[in-house]
Amino acid sequence: MPKKKPKILEQHIAAQSHFFQVESLHLEFSNGERRVYERLVGGQRGAVMIVPVNADNQLLLIKEYAAATERYELSFPKGAIDPGEEPQQAANRELQEEVGFAAQNWHMLKEVTVAPSYFGGAMQIFVADELYPSRLLGDEPEPLAIETVPVDECMSLLEREEFSEARTIAALYLFNQWWQKNRR
Repeated sequence: MPKKKPKILEQHIAAQSHFFQVESLHLEFSNGERRVYERLVGGQRGAVMIVPVNADNQLLLIKEYAAATERYELSFPKGAIDPGEEPQQAANRELQEEVGFAAQNWHMLKEVTVAPSYFGGAMQIFVADELYPSRLLGDEPEPLAIETVPVDECMSLLEREEFSEARTIAALYLFNQWWQKNRR
């Protein structure tokens, strides 16, 4: 039997930053239990992540500073979907801004949520291939280091300490499954 959604008794903004608001939700569940939840509001436009594969069957990754972990993280290119953009357009823009390539072919792997208990934003993960040079100016504060990893060795990324972000790991597994099915 499908569960009935909790009733929102009250909601208000508990805190605000430049990027997000923290919303407090007072909920009543169908069994009468009441709880207060908090969720981040902002970033609901969505985001994209791109697994780029070059002509030499290498994955292109970026090394970018992550303020929350206070270190450089190795990941696939990613970014927010701008107002008026379709997800694939955003992916192509981010690829050009962060890696200096655009792609002829796009393959949607999956839409994933990050932490649906407290954040409603979703990310669409794409594979991009048949790359060609094309650069757009991005908003990164410093040039991004680009690393390549042969597709056949891609799962070795899991052994690297700086390859730890959950969305990137999910993208790697989704890509590897897709690659095994479609390219071998």
